[in-house]
Amino acid sequence: MKRIEPKPGQESVWDYPRPPRLEPVSKHLRIEHGGETIAQTNQAFRVLETSHPPVYYFPPDDVRLDLLAVVPAASSFCEWKGRAKYYDLLLAGRRVSRAAWFYPEPTSRFLSIASFVSFYPSKMDACFVGDERVVSQPGDFYGGWITSDIVGPFKGGEGTWGW
Repeated sequence: MKRIEPKPGQESVWDYPRPPRLEPVSKHLRIEHGGETIAQTNQAFRVLETSHPPVYYFPPDDVRLDLLAVVPAASSFCEWKGRAKYYDLLLAGRRVSRAAWFYPEPTSRFLSIASFVSFYPSKMDACFVGDERVVSQPGDFYGGWITSDIVGPFKGGEGTWGW
């Protein structure tokens, strides 16, 4: 693994901290699927963690929660944020399994994102930061959003688990 040197205006994921940092985002974020806008906001948070592209969390009021269904038996645990629950997206008679997740009771450090919703960009038709279409983080484990102002290499793809 060789760190890509960021150009002016870019961030290297290798400069992100561990444990991760939570920061507010004022850029317009939008998620589209099946011809619908699933979520859009100017009041998100992003989580920045070493070797990972940012993960964006949308306030519940800016998400079409009527299209989401909690997956009762599905959960995972993050050593930093706590226990996550998952949503399926239900749209036009189709189900996108575990399309999104949220932390109903995050750790004290991440209380600001309690019940905020994060989406896997690989499972959506399109996700945008401003007008830029996002590329999904390889591997789908972390759900990071890659834009032109973020450089890696990124953990998540084949052969990166030991980094």
